[in-house]
Amino acid sequence: MRVIVVGAGVVGTLHAWHAVERGHEVVQIEREAEARGASLRNFGQIWISGRAGGEELETALRARELWGEIGARVPGLGFRACGSLTPVRNPRERAVAEAALAREDAADRGYKLLTADEARAVNPALRGAFEAALYCVRDAAVEPRTAQLALREALLRSPNYSFLPGREVREVIGENAVRDDHGDVHSGDAVVLCTGAWLGGLVRELAGPDLPVRRVRLQMMQTDPLGEPLTTSVADADSFRYYPAYRSPALDELDAAQPQAPTAAEHRMQLLMVQRADGGLTIGDTHEYEHPFAFDTLEDPYDHLAEVVESFLGRPMPRIRRRWAGVYAQCTDPTRVVHRQQVRDGVWLVTGPGGRGMTCSPAIAETTADELGW
Repeated sequence: MRVIVVGAGVVGTLHAWHAVERGHEVVQIEREAEARGASLRNFGQIWISGRAGGEELETALRARELWGEIGARVPGLGFRACGSLTPVRNPRERAVAEAALAREDAADRGYKLLTADEARAVNPALRGAFEAALYCVRDAAVEPRTAQLALREALLRSPNYSFLPGREVREVIGENAVRDDHGDVHSGDAVVLCTGAWLGGLVRELAGPDLPVRRVRLQMMQTDPLGEPLTTSVADADSFRYYPAYRSPALDELDAAQPQAPTAAEHRMQLLMVQRADGGLTIGDTHEYEHPFAFDTLEDPYDHLAEVVESFLGRPMPRIRRRWAGVYAQCTDPTRVVHRQQVRDGVWLVTGPGGRGMTCSPAIAETTADELGW
């Protein structure tokens, strides 16, 4: 079988990976020299803790297993089973953590509620004031800026794989074939469009104007090296408001009695923080849903995040090295993990994982391969 994969972000690259693993010939086409979208502009988190129960959690757990297997073969991914800690500061926040611990699937997530001293034994960099912390041992991380490069380097060792950068696919030709902006036609037994947040042009022509996927903008930042290990990912209690696993009467009480800080509420914020291989911290994020998106980045969210980070670290945050904005594609139905649609004979569109993309992409691609009979 010959598979044409359009898009070189993490979703497209994992589709290429599964096809090559199953012995198929793969041509992967990318409109830029390298993917530059949400696949690089994220935390690199393999985030199990907050996923909705059912299909979403099952997909994330399968993806976590696959990331571990692929990471053992591709060290350049920077895969590490670091877990996560969500410090809580008062009884209301603790009650939300305790409600999560009472879930039927809590053991699958690896939830534990730690005292502050126990949390600091797991992550000594957290010297600030907090009462307890929700620990999720199943969470993990990779290096987002280099993961696709490492995967591609491994793929290029196979004679069945070829990568064509700097080519934008403009047209579907008949069945199982596309034409790029160089005029070249690429045909195979299947074409998979993994175009990320690029939802106009050819995608709109193929899927129609009512594609159930929206674009979401975020702001993030990265610091200089911390100077010591941050041994887990770190979230704050605002993540309870954002992730579906934490919905409970206790969360309703938290929302009523302890609203978000105005800046956090305005920008739909949570704190997520992951240490990079060079020791720097990736910190975010905001969520903007209304179009047209702003073209500038705002300082108030960064100030808020810095304040929260410093309260957990109990020390000044390292200097901010870089700031950025990104856009990802998210299904408008939050219960759907991804939008997978046959748009022409032999042509499938796979998009819309939203903030689940880095977490779930290995399992999303595996499901595509199974459904298409690769």
